[in-house]
Amino acid sequence: MNREQFIKKLADAKWFDLTQGLSIFTPPYPGEKALQVHFFKRVTGAYGGGQGANGQLIEWSNNDGTHLVGPRAFHSGAEAIADLGFDRLAGEAVIVDISDAVSDYSIYTPEMITERVDVKEGDILVINTGYHKFGWDQPDVYNDKAQGGIESKEFGFYLRHPGPSPEFFDWAMEMKLKMVAVDCGSAEHPMNTNLRYMHTREFEKAEAKLKKTHGKSWDEMYPQDWYYELTHLKMPKSGMLLAESLGGQIKELSNQRAWVMMGAVPFMEVESAWSRAVALQAPDGVSEAEFFDFMRGAVMMDMTLPFSVQTPQWANYIPLRIEYTKRVGGQYFGMGRNNAHCKASFHLASHMDGEKHFHGGGRTIGETPLDYWFGPGVVADISEFVSDSSVYTPAMIESVVDVQEGDILIIKTGYYKYGWNSPDSDEFRYMIKHPGPSPDFADWCLEKKIKWLGIDCVAMEHPMNTIQRVFHPKTFEEANRKLTAQYGKDWDEVYPLDKYYQDMHLNLFPKGVVHAENLGGEIANAESGRYFLGCFVQKGMELASCWGRFVAFKEA
Repeated sequence: MNREQFIKKLADAKWFDLTQGLSIFTPPYPGEKALQVHFFKRVTGAYGGGQGANGQLIEWSNNDGTHLVGPRAFHSGAEAIADLGFDRLAGEAVIVDISDAVSDYSIYTPEMITERVDVKEGDILVINTGYHKFGWDQPDVYNDKAQGGIESKEFGFYLRHPGPSPEFFDWAMEMKLKMVAVDCGSAEHPMNTNLRYMHTREFEKAEAKLKKTHGKSWDEMYPQDWYYELTHLKMPKSGMLLAESLGGQIKELSNQRAWVMMGAVPFMEVESAWSRAVALQAPDGVSEAEFFDFMRGAVMMDMTLPFSVQTPQWANYIPLRIEYTKRVGGQYFGMGRNNAHCKASFHLASHMDGEKHFHGGGRTIGETPLDYWFGPGVVADISEFVSDSSVYTPAMIESVVDVQEGDILIIKTGYYKYGWNSPDSDEFRYMIKHPGPSPDFADWCLEKKIKWLGIDCVAMEHPMNTIQRVFHPKTFEEANRKLTAQYGKDWDEVYPLDKYYQDMHLNLFPKGVVHAENLGGEIANAESGRYFLGCFVQKGMELASCWGRFVAFKEA
C-alpha cells in the first residue's frame, strides 16, 4: 500500500470520541483536586502575568476527566505514563455493554462480559456500565425515591457504580488484556478504594446488597490483604493498564469491536494522566479483519516531548509543580495508591494552542470537534535552510513537500535537538533563537486552507515578534542584522508591529487556524512527506490551550 492509499483509509475510517468533557464543573474523584482555571495573563493584561495573550494557570488532579491509570499508580517502582509507547496505548478492542445487567453497588463478572462479546487474548476491553449517564454534562436521571427526585450525579458516577468481581482482574491478566477501560469513576469497585472509609453510609448500603446477593460480607468477598497484593503487586507487574471516566460516543459502539487509542499526556513523574480516548472502525467497503490488519501494520510516530517538572516554560509563564496527596503507603485520605495534584501554565512541553488563547470569541479546546484534530497532512523538514533567528518562507516548505489544500502542516526546523531532554540541549537557542515565519507566511496558510500547524521549537512565532524582543535586546540586534541581509530592510520595515506582533496567533486564530508547539520525540526521524497526522488533546471545556500527544501515522 502506498502512502496516499494509507492516508485515505485512515481518513475514511469511522472515528468515535470516547472522551468525557473536562470542566471546572467536572466533579473530582472524592477527596482530590477539582480542576481550577485562572487567567494570569490576558491580551490586554491581567493580575499576575501581564498582557500579551490569554494565558491560563490551572490546578488539577490527573484522575479528573478521562484519564489513563498507569502501573505506577499502585506500584511506585513501575512505569510512569511517559514510559508507555503507543504499542501499549492502542490496539484492537471490544466495547461491551453490560448496562442492562448492573445497578448501584453491583458486581460484574467475566461471564457477564463473555456472554455478550467475544473477548480475544490481548484485547483492549472497554466496559460500558451505563454509569456514564451520571457524567457532569449529561441529562438528569430522575428517580422519585431520590432526594429532590433526581439522582446525584457525583454519587452515581463515583460511589455507586458497579465494579469487578474478585476473579475479574485475574481473568483479565490470564487473557493478557492490554487495558481495561470503564465509563465510570474507577475500574475498581468503589468500595475497594478509600471511598469505603470516606462514605461509610454508602459502604453500609453496598455491603447490605452484597450479603443479599452473595451471602458474604465485603471482607469475606474481598479479603484486604489478598486484594492489595492483587492490585498493587501482581496487576502492575503484569503491565495491564486501566483507563477511567470514558464517555462521549461509547453507547454507539455497544457490543462491537473497534481499534481504540488512548492518547495519554506523557507525564514523567506521575502515575496517571489525562487522555483523549478515540475509537476507529473500518471505512465502508472494508472488512473489520482487513481494517484491524491495516491498523496493526500502521506506524505511529510519537512527536511528543515528555511532560515533566524539568520542562522549561515559555518566558514569564508558570512551571509545572507536582504534589503527591496520596501514596501507596497511605497519606491524607490515601488508601494504598499514588496520586498527585498538579499546577502549571500550558506553554511548556508539547501543547496545542486553541483559538481562545488569543481570540476571545473563538472555541476552547473542548469545544473543538474531534475531526479537527486528525487528518491528512505533511511534515516539512526545512532544517537545512534555517539557523539561529532566521526566517523561513512558504517557498522553503513547498521545496521539500507537496502541501495540499486543507492539510495539517508540521514544520521541522531541527531545533527539537536543542530541547530540554536532548543530549544537545541548548535552552536559550530553543526558546529565544529559533527560526520563525516570514511576513507572508500566515497569508499563505490561509490560501492553502491549512487545518492546523505544528512546530518543533518553543513557538510558531518568530521570537522577535513576541515579548522576547524586549527581554533580549542583544538577540534582537543579531536577528535584525540577519533579516536586513536577507530582505534589505530592518525588522520594523519587514514586520510592522501593528500587523505582525504575534502574527501566527492574531492573524490566524480568528480564522480557525491554530497551532501546536514544542513537538519533539520521533519528529527526529520524520522525513519530509505526507502523513496522516493527529493530536490527542484532552477535551477541556474551558481551556484555551492544552497538552496533547502528537502522532504521525504512516505505513510500515
